[in-house]
Amino acid sequence: MSRLVGGVVGAAVVVALGFALNPSPERHRERIKAVISERSLLAKTLGVGALTAFVSTYNSLGVASYTTVNGRTVSIGALGFVYVRDPQD
Repeated sequence: MSRLVGGVVGAAVVVALGFALNPSPERHRERIKAVISERSLLAKTLGVGALTAFVSTYNSLGVASYTTVNGRTVSIGALGFVYVRDPQD
C-alpha cells in the first residue's frame, strides 16, 4: 500500500512541476529568435527569428506548450525547456 501512495505522490509532484515550469509565450519567442539566429547568419541579419517569433501562436496544454506558424509547429516546451524544430522536419 505504501508503494501505491508513494507512486501517487510522486506522480502528483511531477504534474505540479509540469504546470509550474511550463514555458511562457515569451520564453518560446526568445528561444525561437535565438535558435534561428544561431542556425543562419543571413536569417539573423534579416531578422527572420524575430519575425517568426512575432507571428507565432502560443498554445498551452497545462504541463506542456507549443507554438505554431501557419499551422506548423515551430517550438515545443515542457518542464522549463523549449525545443525549436528544424524547418526541414
